[in-house]
Amino acid sequence: MIFEGKRILVTGGTGSMGKTFVHRVLSGEQGTPSKVIVFSRDEGKQHDMRAWYLHRAAMTDEVIFRNFMSVLEFRIGDVRDYDNVCTAVRDADIVVNAAALKQVPTCEYFPEQAVLTNCIGAHNITRAIQQHGYPVESVIAISTDKACKPVNVMGMTKSIQERIFIAANVLSPQTRFICVRYGNVLASRGSVIPLFLDQIKHGGPVTITVPEMTRFLLSLNQAVDTVFAALAGARRGETYVPNAPSATIMNVARALIGQRPIETRVIGIRPGEKLHEIMVSEEEANHAVRRGNYYAILPMLPELRDEAPNEPNALAKEFSSADNVLDAAGTVDLLHRNQLLPEDVTVSSAEELLR
Repeated sequence: MIFEGKRILVTGGTGSMGKTFVHRVLSGEQGTPSKVIVFSRDEGKQHDMRAWYLHRAAMTDEVIFRNFMSVLEFRIGDVRDYDNVCTAVRDADIVVNAAALKQVPTCEYFPEQAVLTNCIGAHNITRAIQQHGYPVESVIAISTDKACKPVNVMGMTKSIQERIFIAANVLSPQTRFICVRYGNVLASRGSVIPLFLDQIKHGGPVTITVPEMTRFLLSLNQAVDTVFAALAGARRGETYVPNAPSATIMNVARALIGQRPIETRVIGIRPGEKLHEIMVSEEEANHAVRRGNYYAILPMLPELRDEAPNEPNALAKEFSSADNVLDAAGTVDLLHRNQLLPEDVTVSSAEELLR
């Protein structure tokens, strides 16, 4: 029961993954926490989240004034601000860093902003713990497959974030710093699926970059499962990666369209995009081991590698979204299980989607 009696800080806790994580933590499935702190800079999203949890029956201001008396606590702050981070981190046993700029085009146009949130924000957390000796037990960074051999600013800054947290283990040995890395989260902010659904709603066309482009796909709950698994089993400096399925963008689009007469239009690959994503690089495959349904990428720093047990490599090559691509039926089944398809699309009708 990894959260029993713990104080948990979630930076960026009003995002898609943050909200699902908080909901499941508060369910008690991994123990009953003493405090869950949602730390973010958007007061509107915090208000909506507070209302959903604490006073759906009666909207009153009383809940706001009891903010610090509740298990679920909201704090306005910014990971870019060191003082804000210090104030939040000092009260936590576990820190989940979900704060990020993760829209690829936004990061391409404003790379300095991506650095401030994704890199400096991460450094503020490690710096606070190192300088003040806060008794934080574990810090986990939420990363992305785009951090693996990155070709865009979002991936580059997330890759640096991973290295910042991994290296922090050396100078702050009392705290365990670990990472998770996963692919596209179905229907989350930034996923292609909400775009497709909006295009379908307005009669199309549905825009496809490249029909054979593949992406790893997993649900929000599977993303949270990965975080839980890493917190339960990862050693210092390790990065957990789920063994997730992948699908072609064309099959995803056709499945969402179903039998409706909506056009698909190929627009070409966009700046900063890969044809296939990589979850574990060829270099990392040399020190990736199996942990249940996950791969654990062992840290490269010798100070941390010496702590690792002698485990066999689990991969002989890079782990790419092109490796095990779902067919049409598999794609439909995956989207069905996540309640993202219109009722007229069934697994048995999947072959028709390819005509």
